[in-house]
Amino acid sequence: MKIGFASDHRGFNLKGQLIAELTKRNFDVTDFGTNSDKSTDYPDYAFLLGEAVRDGKVDFGVAICGSGIGISIACNKVNGVRCAKVSTKEEAVVTRNDNNSNIVAFGEQIPLDKAFEIVINFISTPFSDEEKHHRRVDKITEYEGKR
Repeated sequence: MKIGFASDHRGFNLKGQLIAELTKRNFDVTDFGTNSDKSTDYPDYAFLLGEAVRDGKVDFGVAICGSGIGISIACNKVNGVRCAKVSTKEEAVVTRNDNNSNIVAFGEQIPLDKAFEIVINFISTPFSDEEKHHRRVDKITEYEGKR
């Protein structure tokens, strides 16, 4: 499983800590930037991550900015991306199970242990086999194709 990461300057430190923790546990990670805590624009990195998810270069994505909101909005501009801004491991499970989300986003204020728990729960949860969830995601995908 390949996991892609993206952040702006505010998410840079947490992103680095998460990558280090996952690498220690033998996860295959790709860092799409930013590469410093110097002020930068989150859309630049959100688009790189979103395109990598869309193109199958990574299986899942993790996006971090100050609040998690801006980077999630930017990720969702890439066709084929379903990014959810979450605050808890329970929300991470629900968005994977119900929405087949492929990128999880959160703010840099989340402690490392909680962020790690969110990522692990997100990537470990399969998409539901319930017809209603497939139908709903299919409607999103169909609408997306009309843009």
